[in-house]
Amino acid sequence: MPVYQNEKNKTWFVKCYYKDWQGINRPHTKRGFLRKTDAQNYEREFKLKKAHSTDMKFSDFIEIYERDCLARLKYNTNMTKKYLIKDKILPYFENRKLNEITPADVIEWQNTLLAYRDSKGHCYSQTYLKTIHNQLSAIFNYACKFYNLADNPARKAGNMGKEQYGEMLFWTKEEYIKFSESIMDKTISYMAFELLYWCGIRLGELLALTPEDFDLKTDTVSITKSYQRLQGKDYITDPKTKKSIRKIKMPHFLTEEIENYINSIYKLEKNQRIFQITKSFLHHEMDRGCKLAGVKRIRIHDLRHSHVSLLIELGFTPLAIAERVGHESIDITYRYAHLFPTKGAEIANKLDKEKEEAMTYVCKE
Repeated sequence: MPVYQNEKNKTWFVKCYYKDWQGINRPHTKRGFLRKTDAQNYEREFKLKKAHSTDMKFSDFIEIYERDCLARLKYNTNMTKKYLIKDKILPYFENRKLNEITPADVIEWQNTLLAYRDSKGHCYSQTYLKTIHNQLSAIFNYACKFYNLADNPARKAGNMGKEQYGEMLFWTKEEYIKFSESIMDKTISYMAFELLYWCGIRLGELLALTPEDFDLKTDTVSITKSYQRLQGKDYITDPKTKKSIRKIKMPHFLTEEIENYINSIYKLEKNQRIFQITKSFLHHEMDRGCKLAGVKRIRIHDLRHSHVSLLIELGFTPLAIAERVGHESIDITYRYAHLFPTKGAEIANKLDKEKEEAMTYVCKE
């Protein structure tokens, strides 16, 4: 065994060779083990990882998965997935061998999460449970595809939770106008909500906007990036999906408002963010405006729902709406159908008229 002891400090170290992805022998050294058995365990696990053996510990495979898979994702997505793995998956499976985890083990893990209650007695949401399970299944899928794991025990165990869509609140055009008039005393707030409502953009897309994103001559705004603040740092990332990259035609009155607003900002550079505010600031402004206007409190994201509902009310097709707001699939747009409780009555009334006309025609015959 290539395990040795340092005579000076009596610690143990590993010195071995492994073959890299090109088949070339490479030296590897790891120092600082207090016990010989710790060094031997490390050397064994290291060789299993380099040999792509599923006999390695689950925690060792997670290191590979995060290096090969998660590192290619957007920073905020990477952080979210790493948190799920560290907090919800690793504590249960980290010391198990990858190829010894069974569907029964996964079911026991699911039962633990399903039984969880916080200090207020709240359980995990169905959507969150599904997200956690999907992450575990993705890890095993990766092992099956690239490391010859026989099968995916998470898939065999079956899913837990289910995808749920929260209630889509929205404002009518009249409610939004009342709200916007109540916050006109703060220009930055007024302009932020104007863009959110009349363009249906996401909050991250709004906060990433710069003067060069606007073409005032053609009344268009280009959505090409998104803003995130993570761990106290600002990040400009790609938009949520490929379809999110789009050009939005603005109503001319909004173009004029944007032009006046940009011109009012002292020494604003073309590539500088025009809304250098926080999400919490806008949440506070939403609270303030709703109270002053006397309208129901909705989430900031519900302004996007409000925009879609307005477009549907104006008679635009789901395809046109999906392209404008950057939905990855038109199926997402169809989820908004329930925003219009009056549509069912309108359809029924039209069917009544069709029946009356048909009966009249038959009677004449």
